[in-house]
Amino acid sequence: MAGTRTQADAAREAVVEAALARLDLDAKARLLSGQDTWTLPALPEIGLPSLVMSDGPIGVRGVHWTADDPSVALPSPTALAATWDPGLARRAGVLLAQEARRKGVHVLLAPTVNLHRSPLGGRHFEAYSEDPYLTGTIGAGYVNGVQSGGVGTTVKHFVANDAETERFTVNNTVSERALRELYLAPFEIIVENAHPWGIMTAYNTVNGTTMTEHHHLVNEVLRGEWGFDGYNVSDWMAARDTVAAIEGGLDVAMPGPQTVYGEALARAVRDGEVTEAKVDEAVRNVLRIAARVGILEGAEPVVTELPEAVDGAGLAGEIARRSFVLVRNEGALPLRPNGSVALIGAAARDARVLGGGSATVFPDRIVSPLEGLTAALPEGALTYAVGADPNTELGVADKGFELRAVCRDAQGNVIGTGSAPNGQIQWMGDDLPEGVTHDTLHTVELTGTFTPRATGPHTFGIKGIGAFELTIDGTTYYDDVQRPAKEDPFAAFFGAPVPRAQPELTAGEPVEVSLSHVVEFPEDTPMKVIGFMLAHQEPQRDPDELIAEAVEAARDADTAVVVVATTDRVESEGFDRKDLTLPGRQDDLVRAVAAVNPNTVVVVNSGSPVELPWREDVAAVLLSWFPGQEGGAALADVLTGAHEPGGRLPTTWGSLTDAPVSRVVPTDGELPYTEGVFIGYRAWEKEGRVPSYPFGHGLGYTDWTYESAEAEGTTVTVRVRNSGERAGREVVQVYLAPTEADADRPARWLAGFAGVEAGPGETVEAVVGLPRRAFEIWDEKASSWTFVKGSYEIQVGRSIADRRVATTINV
Repeated sequence: MAGTRTQADAAREAVVEAALARLDLDAKARLLSGQDTWTLPALPEIGLPSLVMSDGPIGVRGVHWTADDPSVALPSPTALAATWDPGLARRAGVLLAQEARRKGVHVLLAPTVNLHRSPLGGRHFEAYSEDPYLTGTIGAGYVNGVQSGGVGTTVKHFVANDAETERFTVNNTVSERALRELYLAPFEIIVENAHPWGIMTAYNTVNGTTMTEHHHLVNEVLRGEWGFDGYNVSDWMAARDTVAAIEGGLDVAMPGPQTVYGEALARAVRDGEVTEAKVDEAVRNVLRIAARVGILEGAEPVVTELPEAVDGAGLAGEIARRSFVLVRNEGALPLRPNGSVALIGAAARDARVLGGGSATVFPDRIVSPLEGLTAALPEGALTYAVGADPNTELGVADKGFELRAVCRDAQGNVIGTGSAPNGQIQWMGDDLPEGVTHDTLHTVELTGTFTPRATGPHTFGIKGIGAFELTIDGTTYYDDVQRPAKEDPFAAFFGAPVPRAQPELTAGEPVEVSLSHVVEFPEDTPMKVIGFMLAHQEPQRDPDELIAEAVEAARDADTAVVVVATTDRVESEGFDRKDLTLPGRQDDLVRAVAAVNPNTVVVVNSGSPVELPWREDVAAVLLSWFPGQEGGAALADVLTGAHEPGGRLPTTWGSLTDAPVSRVVPTDGELPYTEGVFIGYRAWEKEGRVPSYPFGHGLGYTDWTYESAEAEGTTVTVRVRNSGERAGREVVQVYLAPTEADADRPARWLAGFAGVEAGPGETVEAVVGLPRRAFEIWDEKASSWTFVKGSYEIQVGRSIADRRVATTINV
């Protein structure tokens, strides 16, 4: 199922077997254990250099958490899915392979294909959709693109890692049918259609077995039924038990140097707890991906002719434009030619272009909405007001800070210095400044200057665990030890900063800042990580005054454009959301602006759904997701009409009160998926609830008339006509609905889609093939797929709720 073996595959396999035969037990066990945070050990005796992995999925950071080696930052995965274009996803993958090769990376730790089970999932911006078919199809395009560039992927997080709360230990209890039809489905689609070279198993437990030890799901389903022949790497620090992990099909335990493999695995073989043949299976999988990416001596890589070079900034902008979803437009967009615009919102000035956590990269430039519109509009047409700031909590020290990291030994001698793109230090493993070692390092000092943008009380804080000293403008405000509120191996990365100082500063006058941290490593730590943050918050002006200023700016403008946003304390890896409200006074801001300007456009800068209680009171609502480094320029293109917004919703947007599935918090360590196969639009329809905006919804700048739908076998041909006045692109969505209602099945589900383009008055055809799986359900008694015969209505339209034409087939 995973692909037909070619002559080249056979030749690579022969090299793999020959290399395997030359390794002793200790070398084999060592290869399966990370040597540091991002790499596997080299084995010179078989001509194998170190295999390098890197976080994705919107860019390739490489092995260093630094802006010294910048990365292209594409829009968030939710944005990519909103394009409903597997071809565009493939092009994104080609670019990321190009970036990976530039940074010496062999394997990208992406894509994330977990589902949006609940809108409260804090990391949903990093996954694609609530629908398994859309997720799998976009994911397959992405994997095919990356691997066409000779770089491996690790599709993650296998499986049911659909929330962040207690993610290391939670036991998700999921029916076999829901696993097969929903949560396993994207992985299966990708294995079948893209043949990924890697899979990453998740932290969580499924039905009582932690995923790094899940023999049934990994060995019997993934490898057995689906024919996956790549390598299986643990999520970082997820592997817990040597014997259970190797028996459960885990090939590589990351990160190193201390893992459950290596010496522990060799000892388990010698003690008779594990057969060496089982170790050989894992080593074979690792050598196979090494051969595929071209680093195993004697093996020809899969890709010998690289794709043409891709313009990263250009593609980032194209994906952003194509991903923006116009969910409401009462004639406000495109903007009126030569009209005045009041741009409002802190996020319009300080753009949020990517989500928090391990997906973070450092682009060499970021175009904010303010910069994008300033460049696009005539001089004097644009005014700006802050209005309301979503950053009601401390964030990383960034704007106005010029920092560097100074490393000292126990005697206070400087042993090395490193760059600091902002106030966050995140050094994993041996990722240290030149000349610095863990043995000699005692203290890291973030030091430099801060030039305030505003006069008043600036709040400074610290995120991290251990001893810190914070000094600002010559005054020491904190010299003590911070301790974690709870046991969490990533608390230093994902916890909240603690306020420690509030000096009065003057705009434009630089001050010296310093945050020193005494480095300590617990004896039992699996990897040495140095992570802490200097946090900052600007003086908080009276919110009512800021809103009043925005109202005055909006009153005098032809159009008011309000940019509202979430923050990295709302959407990030490491925690789930408590609600779906916009932080701060942003809802009040929108209402106040709309009250004085009927031509108010709201741009929603979030990675996943938020509540929009004012949506009927404004003229237009445009969802921009986390739009990547070119987001501001892309936004200007769409607002001015140079390009139409091309996105369709990959996930339902509605209120938390109405959301049918919302629970993400376990009870006594267990989270039951009691909703079965009913998540997303399936659940909204079952409960008879109407969301704010349905799955698949999205408007453009032209109109479309659906003329007919015809089915021949399981191939559907749809005729659509561009009945508007400008060229455009339409996403033709095909839903399958049993004509006889069945309470155990959704009323309808996405079975296929296609994008078409046409000029004004032109008619085009979309041809959509329906996969066999669209007609199947998982029979838990028989433990197999069952093709459900009968009559189905093929419903075609613009969203799950806007179905225009239909035809019936019998299968």
